[in-house]
Amino acid sequence: MSKIENVAAGSLYQKQVKVYPHDVDGHFARLRQVAMYVLLGLFYGVVWLEWDERQAILFDLPARKFHIFGLTLWPQDFIYLALLLLFLALILFFVTALAGRLWCGFACPQTVWTEAFLLMERWTEGPRNKRMKLDKGPMTREKFLRKSAKQFLWITFSLWTGLTFVGYFTPVRELTGDLAGLDLNSWGAFWLFFYALATYGNAGFLREQVCKYMCPYARFQSAMFDKDTLIIAYDEKRGEPRGGRRRNATPDKDKRGDCIDCTLCVQVCPTGIDIRNGLQYECIACAACVDVCNEVMDKMGYERNLVRYTTENTERGKPARLLRPRIVLYAALLLIIASGMMLSLGTRTPLRMEVIRDRNALYRQVANDQVENVYSLRVINMTNEPQRYTLQVTGIEGLIVEAPVLDVPPAQSQAFPVRLRVDQSSGSGSVPVTLTIEASDDPGVRIERTSNFFFPIG
Repeated sequence: MSKIENVAAGSLYQKQVKVYPHDVDGHFARLRQVAMYVLLGLFYGVVWLEWDERQAILFDLPARKFHIFGLTLWPQDFIYLALLLLFLALILFFVTALAGRLWCGFACPQTVWTEAFLLMERWTEGPRNKRMKLDKGPMTREKFLRKSAKQFLWITFSLWTGLTFVGYFTPVRELTGDLAGLDLNSWGAFWLFFYALATYGNAGFLREQVCKYMCPYARFQSAMFDKDTLIIAYDEKRGEPRGGRRRNATPDKDKRGDCIDCTLCVQVCPTGIDIRNGLQYECIACAACVDVCNEVMDKMGYERNLVRYTTENTERGKPARLLRPRIVLYAALLLIIASGMMLSLGTRTPLRMEVIRDRNALYRQVANDQVENVYSLRVINMTNEPQRYTLQVTGIEGLIVEAPVLDVPPAQSQAFPVRLRVDQSSGSGSVPVTLTIEASDDPGVRIERTSNFFFPIG
């Protein structure tokens, strides 16, 4: 039967084989657990912090305000969001070029939440062999109870995650109160269950498939790698030819390498790859294979680091270089962007003003041969304190300003009508004027805008 006939006779799609990561203990495993607890603790805890009688971090989309501790950002501050996203992207490039996929193995949300879900799975279903046996066996009372307990933990944790995520966009205390009183609005309920379902699906079922098939980072990471990038590699020269043997057996005597072909490095891998086949894009650099291989080497009485963090140049016996052109470039760009953002935020005027002319008429002729123009001032107080501002208008001699007291609540915007009058003989056509407002208690907080005052032509 030809190859084409074989394909036609069989299935075009291979069923996904579930990966059962083996439990592992070691230096890198403990680091991953610490990273998981710290990152999850920050995610679930920061949302409850308060700052100046409001939520410390709140992305208030309906009000178009982002509160980040003492800083309030407005739509006019979109440049900071763009710079922040660029800064985070460059950090990812920098870390990848320097240390490979450490982000994937220790800090990626997919990795962190998958680790948490696996932990709950181990609590309820036991170690790897027991989980595999449980899945293959018939439905019994024990299996039902263990599976139900796991699903309860997963669903509860997913709902908590959805609630917390939505809590960064809606005040979490109000959200929790509405949920407890079954008074949650439809959009809040939709996003809560949407993110809960996303967490449940990605971390509970898809797991390594997200890293292998859905994440674009795995596809373009090779463009950021070079021969001095940190990777996890198997020492083929030392390990081959592999083969089983008794403990403390001398590899040279058996004419075999140090690898005893126990396959534990495959069993602990969360993506199910064999690191002995070389560097693969599915590897997330979690170092689980490093920990378990070192355990085996200790038991066999062999030298550690048969599988280890290394670089391609080190593997070839060449010196590794830390400072390379791309590393220096990324570091320089990060320094420039970070310095620029800090300088800009430090010198940022916490005040915005928009001047809108009355669209119904260019001007009005009023008593005493005077001309009147009407404007609307939109004043934004970007501080967390109520402010009173004074208005000055320059550009035309003898200009009379009629405006209310410009009192603006903290972190609010307010519209004020402004009327400007002047003798008709003071000009003709369009004359530019400058409107300046400044804080009454701080003359350094001031802003000015230019508009036009219209006279009758003639």
